[in-house]
Amino acid sequence: MVQVLEKKLQEIFDKQTMYQWEARKTTAEQRAQKLMDLKEAILSRMDCFVEAASLDFVTPASTAQNQIYSVIQAIDYAIENVAKWMQPELVENPQDGEAYVLYEARGRVCIFGTWNSPMSVTIHPLAEALAAGNCVVLKPSELNPNYNKVLLEVIEAVFDEQEVALVQGEADVSEQLLKLPFDHFFFTGSPRVGKIVMREAANHLAAVTLELGGKSPAIIDKGYDLVKAAQNLVFGKVLMGGQFCISPDYIFVHKEDITAFAELYRQMTVGMLYDDGKIRSVERTQIVNEQHYKRIKNLFEDALAKGAVILSGGAFDDDKRLIEPTLLGGVTAGMLIAEEEIFGPLTFVRTYTDVEEVLQYIQANPKPLALYMFSDNENFQQQILASTSSGGVTINGIFMHNTHLPLPFGGVNHSGIGSFHGIHGFKMFSHNRAIYKVN
Repeated sequence: MVQVLEKKLQEIFDKQTMYQWEARKTTAEQRAQKLMDLKEAILSRMDCFVEAASLDFVTPASTAQNQIYSVIQAIDYAIENVAKWMQPELVENPQDGEAYVLYEARGRVCIFGTWNSPMSVTIHPLAEALAAGNCVVLKPSELNPNYNKVLLEVIEAVFDEQEVALVQGEADVSEQLLKLPFDHFFFTGSPRVGKIVMREAANHLAAVTLELGGKSPAIIDKGYDLVKAAQNLVFGKVLMGGQFCISPDYIFVHKEDITAFAELYRQMTVGMLYDDGKIRSVERTQIVNEQHYKRIKNLFEDALAKGAVILSGGAFDDDKRLIEPTLLGGVTAGMLIAEEEIFGPLTFVRTYTDVEEVLQYIQANPKPLALYMFSDNENFQQQILASTSSGGVTINGIFMHNTHLPLPFGGVNHSGIGSFHGIHGFKMFSHNRAIYKVN
């Protein structure tokens, strides 16, 4: 069985190795047409994708649709801009000639997806890899078997496998792919597995992009509108059941505001998820599987056993794997929830009286993928930005640095390496080749 798998993957790799030189010579018009074909193939299967998402793990139809539309927006953006991106970038010319940067395809790209947002972490980077003129192998998560069937239909309808191939399977498939000398590996997942990908890529001296995660903080300035902050932060845990790499993990609240904030967090949860005094079980995203559900519940129970208190929420539905957005207080070092990425609808608050306490805590921990701050004070904002590091930042909102395509999206150190979205993805999947021409 292993030999059959190795043979099949090697065949695909060999085809893409041969075709990469043709792919890199494609024009902007040809690349845009391929992206247009990809877009139409996805939109024509919208209902199939929504149904597949509900089969793999229950999620609202609107959530599944929004994930698709956000990727369609990214494809459209690439179509509109690929001709401009492909233009040589002139630099200051020497007296005896000319000099410019030529963005050329890296060649063969391997993209590893993840289960929580299977469209945005496979098709979005694929679009930018294609805009850059690469050949691509996609390996989506095995936790989305029904979604993957539809993805496979899309890929096979649009591409020959010498251009783009989708391969399915578990860890053994990923292991075999990592043995092949791709020119670029793009991985979305945990820091633990990210280290494995980076280590294996080093054997080929391949470029890597690692979209990881970590514990993303939110900071609420004293005097900021707590209603707005609570609304955003609860939504950050309602969306995908908090199973989102940039979902806020913990919240800094001024000591004088903690009682009011906790009550507003409760009210916002009730407003978003309750009907007639009862929490809804429909139109909510369940935890993806029993393993992850038990892991999140263990974080909660461990915290309570060690002295944490429930400030809001706390309802668990074991049968449907649903967890109410829950806010904990009294979380201290040594509790699992303080150390591990939550990746679920739990969060906790830490109080402060001086912003230096906030900065010292964030600086002492690995750099997060996202950082959120709620403040109308420009000096406060600049102080946080100057004294912290994160993949991206949204001020007075949630997730928006991820949705604005002209901005790069990616982590830093523990939360990732490299970034994509728009021209940043095009350049990431390209080699910036220096050209000096003497007249």
